[in-house]
Amino acid sequence: MPSPSRTSRPTVFALWLIFAGVVGWFAAFQLTTERFHLLENPGSAASCDISLLVQCGKNLESAQGSVFGFPNPILGLTGWVAPIVVGAALLAGARFARWFWVLFGLGVTAAFAFVLWLISQSIFVLATLCPWCMVTWSVTIPTFFAVAVHLVRVGALPVSAAARHRADALMAWTPLMAIVAFAIIGVIAQVQLDWISEFTR
Repeated sequence: MPSPSRTSRPTVFALWLIFAGVVGWFAAFQLTTERFHLLENPGSAASCDISLLVQCGKNLESAQGSVFGFPNPILGLTGWVAPIVVGAALLAGARFARWFWVLFGLGVTAAFAFVLWLISQSIFVLATLCPWCMVTWSVTIPTFFAVAVHLVRVGALPVSAAARHRADALMAWTPLMAIVAFAIIGVIAQVQLDWISEFTR
């Protein structure tokens, strides 16, 4: 089985990792700032609180907003550095071993699963759409698809050469996969929260 190091430089994939990392980190920074503001000013509103439906405050102050005993955005401040570093390294010509890609993939998968849980909590429990949270969703979901496909196409996972070839062709379809995922989330949110009415008032 060919080593992942023998593949050509994945420029588009690397640029996406950097872009997603920067956007995700910025969203996490904004959420962290909002959380500190709420801690310093109890009872005040966050700057991203637009309405009862579209707001950050309820999410940040909820139990779901501090799953591990500290504000969730701190995970983003640390976690989003990884895609930036990996993307920059790939652009510089770095080649990673299988074990590295597997660990990186596990990290991205964990982030994806956590985001899916937070989406379900936001829609079904908190009944809110957090603006900065949605920015995080918008880069986490396509990053998961892109990394998953990349792991297959570079041979980081034990698959056949034919599967690697199909994955290479599938990479061009990851934006569509993300759009479909966003559409599904949008439909679920509409059925549960009727967000369209909120934005068309």
